Amino acid sequence: MKKRSNFAVCRNLIGLVKPLIGYMALAVLLGLAGHLCAAFITILGGYAILSLLDLVSLSVGAAFLCAGIFALLRGILRYGEQSCNHYIAFKLLAILRDRVFRALRRLCPAKLEGKDKGNLISVITSDIELLEVFYAHTISPVAIAFLMSLTMCLFIGQFSWLLALLAAAAYLTVGVAIPLCTSRVSGDDGLRFREKSGELSSFVLDSLRGLPETIQYQRGPERLAQMNERTRRLAGDEERMKRTGGRNMAVTNTVILLFDLAMLLSAEALYQNGQITYSGLLLSVLALMSSFGPVVALANLGSTLQNTFAAGNRVLDILEETPAVEEVTGQEEVGFSGAKAKNVTFSYGGERILEDVSVTIPQNSVVGITGRSGSGKSTLLKLLMRFFSVQQGDIRISRREIHRINTENLRRLESFVTQETHLFHDSIANNVRIAKLSATREEIVEACKKASVHEFIQHLPQGYDTPVGELGDTLSGGERQRIGLARAFLHDAPFMLLDEPTSNLDSLNEAVILRSLGEERRGKTVVLVSHRKSTMRIADMVYSVENGRMS
Repeated sequence: MKKRSNFAVCRNLIGLVKPLIGYMALAVLLGLAGHLCAAFITILGGYAILSLLDLVSLSVGAAFLCAGIFALLRGILRYGEQSCNHYIAFKLLAILRDRVFRALRRLCPAKLEGKDKGNLISVITSDIELLEVFYAHTISPVAIAFLMSLTMCLFIGQFSWLLALLAAAAYLTVGVAIPLCTSRVSGDDGLRFREKSGELSSFVLDSLRGLPETIQYQRGPERLAQMNERTRRLAGDEERMKRTGGRNMAVTNTVILLFDLAMLLSAEALYQNGQITYSGLLLSVLALMSSFGPVVALANLGSTLQNTFAAGNRVLDILEETPAVEEVTGQEEVGFSGAKAKNVTFSYGGERILEDVSVTIPQNSVVGITGRSGSGKSTLLKLLMRFFSVQQGDIRISRREIHRINTENLRRLESFVTQETHLFHDSIANNVRIAKLSATREEIVEACKKASVHEFIQHLPQGYDTPVGELGDTLSGGERQRIGLARAFLHDAPFMLLDEPTSNLDSLNEAVILRSLGEERRGKTVVLVSHRKSTMRIADMVYSVENGRMS
């Protein structure tokens, strides 16, 4: 994880507010007016006392009338401020989620293969949700606190600039010094808490997926003990953060009390020396005592913001992650007329996967690739899909370098069936339709027939409308694999890349699918990766990959 300063995280998060700057300005104005109304309710009480002493011209009735109006306005303005802030927050959270999912799509699949899925789920759910605190309860409160402090200093300054300087010192201490000290004391507690929260989410997700194995080998108590220990450590971190927040609140209230006392004593001393009137003494003290609300809100943010900034840091990691390959646009469209890899070398994580590999894939042919597990067969297919960029050598589609083909154009030319087919929590028909959203039911049925899965679907209670369980757990590996093949047939791309397409199938279903592939040869080019010799019988030519080398 990239470590950013809180200022950098704050700057980047505030940058997202630009489209909603009008709402933000309105929220600040409403908030400032509301806090001024709240403060002047108390100050008007001082004016009422001074009216009884005949020290001001404002009548007691007028003072109470104004106080009543301010009290009503305070509620209305507070509602307006919160409405604006929450509109901004939820609108920005929607924008942020959209940007995060767009970033994940750019990073997929190369940059997500090594990512902890549970941690990713934590980022796109709880971490983004936590940023609501920043947008709804941080940005405008900071601006409101500054403007409110400035206004009250000017009000007190009309009686004595010495008292105004004392008020400024009080506002700076409570609104700036205390939050900074609390933030420093908190250190990386917030970041550690978010990381451990993500790790716990990942552990729980992993435990749920592995529940059958856990039950089979009677490892439930050990797994539960590990989960409880992780939860206990996370609760300890949260307790420490809340303890810091409690100390912060205690310090804040003590400092406010001391500044109130200092203002009272200073104003009394100035009154005794004849430097201010009794009106100045009373109103200055009341003004300070009634105006700490906005800066207290900042003081309380000192500990909670650490958690928020940690969440923002994790979200920014995704948004600023550089994809393994950039999307290509603006190039001339191409059709498919064959593919070729020449002297391709590729390493992943410091390990050499392919070395000086060359392969020619003529149009309308079936090319087989065999080799031991880990020899680089699947990696070659991913390079042909441009999931990774070639480090040395050259890959061309239709005699054009693959990095000069529009990404959307390349995806239309290719169908890719992986060893593990992912199924969405939806109907079987919709799981197949993902390959072609405009497909009719007849087209889906035809694709499933070619994949030898139509008969199986027909015997299900709801046929093609049968829901598929989460992660496809309600189907066997072979059934999922055949649905993956049906997607490839429905996509109807001229260049098909099949990675172990029959590994989970029996010989009968394999024969049906190979026959379908043979029938599809007209207008289709197929690269077929398989361990099985029987699968290779439809290939026009077969390459063998051993230890990253082609033969």
